[in-house]
Formats: sequence, structure tokens, C-alpha cells
Amino acid sequence: MTLKHSDRPKGPAIVPVTVHMEDPESLTGTASPTAELKGCKGQSLLELAMEHGINIEHACGGVCACSTCHVYVESGMQNLSESTEAEEDRVEEAPGLQRNSRLSCQCVIEREGAVVFRIPSWNRNAVKELPH
Repeated sequence: MTLKHSDRPKGPAIVPVTVHMEDPESLTGTASPTAELKGCKGQSLLELAMEHGINIEHACGGVCACSTCHVYVESGMQNLSESTEAEEDRVEEAPGLQRNSRLSCQCVIEREGAVVFRIPSWNRNAVKELPH
């Protein structure tokens, strides 16, 4: 499934976002477990990651219809959009649920403060269709 990019207006890429990857090889094809990115207000964490070659699973295309893009927001939650009832319903389906669990497709950068999130190693779509 391809990512559905939002039509939200985006600001300049000035928000520091750190991504920790427990299985960087499967997400990026490299061994580097951390990525330091610059995000934009109005951009989701999923969009930011995908634009920088971090292939977070998103079986529904980023429309909050699954829980495959589940991440842990380790700091900077106050700089992201609040979770909606729809997101909370979906994230409850994700394995490894924690208090800081969010769907990266629904975490929209709203403030300029730093954000740190972690992509768990088990967050892979077991039924992902192989390319033809």
C-alpha cells in the first residue's frame, strides 16, 4: 500500500525529530539504529520517516485504519497532535501497547519542540504483499 500524503499545509523543516530503530536493517537497509531528522509543522511522523527512507509499515496507507505504524513516542508528546478516539481504538489492536504508544500516521507535528520516537523491531506486517 502506498502512503496517502496529507493535504495539511506544512511549514519549513525545522523541528528536530530523532528516530530510534530496534531493527534498522529491515527499515532502512542499514545498520544505523538512529536517525536525526528535521520535520515540518503539519507533517506526520510516518510521512517524515518515509520521506527519509525509513520504511515504517503502514498497511492502510496512513489513514488510521490499522495499527501497523505503531511507534513509541519517548519524548516530545506535547509537540504532537493529541490522539483521537479513532487512533486510540486502532492503537489498542497493536502488540506491545504502552502508555506512549501512538500511530505514526496520526502523530502530526504541531510545535517546534524536539520529538523522539522508537520503532519496535516486531512492527512488521506479516501479510505484506510482495512486489511483482
